Amino acid sequence: MKIILLGTGSPAPSLKRQSSGYLVHIGDHVIVMDHGPGTQHRLLEAGYRPTDVTHCFLSHVHYDHIMDYPRLVMQRWDMAAGKLPELNVYGPRPIARLTEAIVGPEGFFAPDIDARLNHQASKDVFTSRGGILPRRPPRPIVREVAAGDMVEEAGWRAIVGQASHVQPYMDCLAFRIETAEGSLVYSGDSGGVPDAMIALARDCDVLIHMCHFPTGLEPTAEYRAATGNHFDAAQIAARARARTLVLSHMIPLIDRPGVKERMLVEISEVYDGAVIFGEDLMEIPLQVRYPHRVD
Repeated sequence: MKIILLGTGSPAPSLKRQSSGYLVHIGDHVIVMDHGPGTQHRLLEAGYRPTDVTHCFLSHVHYDHIMDYPRLVMQRWDMAAGKLPELNVYGPRPIARLTEAIVGPEGFFAPDIDARLNHQASKDVFTSRGGILPRRPPRPIVREVAAGDMVEEAGWRAIVGQASHVQPYMDCLAFRIETAEGSLVYSGDSGGVPDAMIALARDCDVLIHMCHFPTGLEPTAEYRAATGNHFDAAQIAARARARTLVLSHMIPLIDRPGVKERMLVEISEVYDGAVIFGEDLMEIPLQVRYPHRVD
């Protein structure tokens, strides 16, 4: 299982960090978990193409987690020239309606798709890529999921968990991917120290967790419960006995000199596993050698 961080930032525009997105490569399957603005470009920088992606898991529909999803759907369909199975998409409601609004007959890209299906120049491009006419429109296979659901594929399975974010305004999910090699948990956007996240992350090898801001800067208790800080992420990792904690979804403040160092000291008072401050295009090993870890 190869894990690559495509975007480790927040909604704030940044040249250093793109918004949320993660890639997991297992056998013949390439999975993206969330696909926020800038992550499609990072996908290319990581050496992958849109046509390599087989599965897409979306945690919730905040724009910093889905803005490059339409780009992935359209580019994958266009470049595949009808030679690939449809993209498998999993996410909370209303991801089916949102997908239909993007590529459906009355969707945002309907005129684009109509032109690519019917104009002779577009037909020429399609056949030059190896496509066989008539061309079919994009029809991603979308399954709306909820906490407790499971997706099973050859060589891996995904367990859907509950995140604690902006309910009841939208459903917010987390995901656990398990293989024979080990397990990865992605929190999505989640704050506080919810029992559901501890249970989902129990004994995982890698926990990628939201760390939006340093502890102590939250304006309200509700803000902390929705967005999370480094102390909360450390408590979840410790109580779940996660082997490696990867911090992501970070605001620009965290990249200022000395901030990460102080956060690391405070995290180590709670959690004795490996701690990684995520960076875009960083590859995360499934097993980290960490001298202070005692199992």
